[in-house]
Amino acid sequence: MSRPRTVIVGAGFAGYRTARTLSRLAKGRAEIVLLNPTDYFLYLPLLPQVAAGILEPRRVTVSLSGTLPQVRLVLGEADRIDLDARQVHYTGPEDEGGTLSYDRLVLAAGSVNKLLPIPGVAEHAHGFRGLPEALYLRDHVTRQVELAAATDDPAACASRCTFVVVGAGYTGTEVAAHGQLFTDAQVAKHPMRTGMRPRWMLLDIADRVLPELDERLSRTADGVLRERGVDVRMGTSVKEATPDGVLLTDGEFVDTKTLVWCVGVRPDPLAESLGLPMERGRLLVDPHLRVPGRPEVFACGDAAAVPDLEKPGSFTPMTAQHAWRQGKVCAHNVAASFGDGERRAYRHKDLGFVVDLGGVKAAANPLGVNLSGVAAGAVTRGYHLAAMPGNRVRVAADWLLDAVLPRQAVQLGLVRSWSVPLDTASPELARVGGSQRRQASPEGQRAPGERTRQEPSRPGGEPAKNQPGGEPAKNRPGGEPAKSQPGGEPAKNQPGGEPAKNQPGGEPARDQPAVTPPPDQPPPGPDVSPGPVRRTDRFTEGDS
Repeated sequence: MSRPRTVIVGAGFAGYRTARTLSRLAKGRAEIVLLNPTDYFLYLPLLPQVAAGILEPRRVTVSLSGTLPQVRLVLGEADRIDLDARQVHYTGPEDEGGTLSYDRLVLAAGSVNKLLPIPGVAEHAHGFRGLPEALYLRDHVTRQVELAAATDDPAACASRCTFVVVGAGYTGTEVAAHGQLFTDAQVAKHPMRTGMRPRWMLLDIADRVLPELDERLSRTADGVLRERGVDVRMGTSVKEATPDGVLLTDGEFVDTKTLVWCVGVRPDPLAESLGLPMERGRLLVDPHLRVPGRPEVFACGDAAAVPDLEKPGSFTPMTAQHAWRQGKVCAHNVAASFGDGERRAYRHKDLGFVVDLGGVKAAANPLGVNLSGVAAGAVTRGYHLAAMPGNRVRVAADWLLDAVLPRQAVQLGLVRSWSVPLDTASPELARVGGSQRRQASPEGQRAPGERTRQEPSRPGGEPAKNQPGGEPAKNRPGGEPAKSQPGGEPAKNQPGGEPAKNQPGGEPARDQPAVTPPPDQPPPGPDVSPGPVRRTDRFTEGDS
C-alpha cells in the first residue's frame, strides 16, 4: 500500500514550518513533498543586514535538504493547480515541466511586492523581498558612493548620494536605518570623500513611522532615524519616477539614482488563480486552515486569509510571526486529516514586536514591555537568534566581527539591475537573460488554476538599454555605470568579459529554435532585451 502524499507549495515561514512539523508527526508513514524555487529557507527579517554588509548572504539562508531530511525537495515554481485532478503543475529551474499528484495540498506560496499604478515606478524602482534584491542594493549603493566620489560635479555627487525608500513599515524603516549607517561608514575617515554627505529619505503616506505598531515603538524608531540624519517625511509619497529622480506628492522633485520600493506585499498570484473564494487576494480558509469545500486543500501564511479568533470579523495580518505559527497548526491539522491526532483552530497571542535599527539601536516591546536603545538591541538580536532554524553561530560570529572590524564596501557585480525587476512574481530568483520560460496565457484565456504570470520568452543576450526590465541607461535610478567606469562591465574578450558567441555561456547559436514573443513585446533580435518578468495580477480595491 502506497503512502499518502502531501505536497507543500512554498518554503517560506509557513511552508517551512509545516514541512518540518509534519515530517516529525508523520514519522515516515506519509510522503511529504516540498515544492520551492530555491533550495533554502530565507530568514527575511535579517535581509536589511545583508544589504548593509553586516551579514554574508548565506547566513540568512537555511538549507532545506539539510534541515528536512525526511522531506522530498522538488525545485520549481508552481504554474497551475488542477484541484479536480489533484495535481500541481510546475516548471523546474532548467525550464523543464513537471507534475505532482497529491492527497493533501498545503498552499504556502507567500507574497510578492505590491505594485501601485504610479508612473515610472515599475521601470525605475527595485523591491526588497528576496536575496537577489538585497545583493543588488548593496552593490548599487556602494557603486553610487564610489561614482559620487569620482565626479567633479556637485549636483551629480548629491544625486548619487541620495537614496529614496518608499514605505515606512518594518522593511522600509530597517532598510533606511541600516542604509544610513552603511553609507556614512563608507564616507567617514576617507580623505577623498571629505564633504560628501549621504542622504537617505523615508517616505510614507501614513502619519507616522511603523503605523501598524504601538505608537511608542513608532516614536522610538522615528527619533533614531532623525538623529542619524534620515530625512523622514510622513504624509508624502512618490507621484512619478523618472530616469533622473522622483517627483513627490508635495510637488518637490528629488534628484536620485536610487528608489527602493517597500510599500508592502500582496499575496502570490497563484492563490488567486485557483478560482476559489478570496479576501483581497488571499485564499479564504476556516480557523483550521482548511479551504471550505475542498477538504484536501489547506492554506497558511500570506497566501491565506485566516480568521482572527481574537478579533472576530477580521483576518490575521500578513506577518512572519503569524505565518510561522500557522505552519505548525497546519501540520497538525494535515496529520489529523489522516487520523493522526486532533485538529486545532489557529489562535495567537501577541508576544510583542522587534525592529532592528542598526548598530546597537532597536525598538522592541516584548510581552508589552517597551524598550529602546541598547536593551532593545540586545532583545532584538536575541529574538532573531532564537527564531532562526539554523546558522545561529555563523550569524552571531558575523555580528561580532562587524562590531570590531570595518565593513568591506566592495561591489561584486553578481546581480545586475535588469535581473531584479520590481514587477516579478518570483523575487527569490534573479532573472537570467538566457531563460526560455513559459508564458502566462492571455488574460481571460488561462486555464483554471493557472498562475497569472509572464516569464521571459526569448533567447539570451544582453537586455537592450532603456527598455523596461533591460539594463538601465546612464543617469537612471538603479543604472549601471559605463563600461569604462568603476564598476562597469568589462570589455569583451577581456578577463571577466562577455563570452564569445557559440561558446559555453555565450550568446545562443543562430540555429536554436525561435521562441514566439508575446503580442505586446517586439520580436527577438540581437539588441532586444529578454524583457522583464512581469506580473499580470491586477490591482485590487484599496491598494492605492
